[in-house]
Amino acid sequence: MPIYEYQCEACGHQLEALQKMSAAPLLRCPVCDKDSLKKLISAAAFKLKGGGWYETDFKNKAGAAVPSTQTESNTAATSSGASSQSTE
Repeated sequence: MPIYEYQCEACGHQLEALQKMSAAPLLRCPVCDKDSLKKLISAAAFKLKGGGWYETDFKNKAGAAVPSTQTESNTAATSSGASSQSTE
């Protein structure tokens, strides 16, 4: 759901409202209680809810270390493979 910005033309109060795109625009100012709210044109804003937004799906895990058991087994396989090729 997008976040819309409004400004009251009577008192100048600004607010943000999380609304469905199909919802009617707000009219009544919560501060001065007049029907003078106007929707402002601003950069698009929205909230991503739920798991899997960037943090778990697309983030580069360059800082993650390779477990030592995998490194040791890969090193052992490489060295044994090299020695068997040289003896043939």
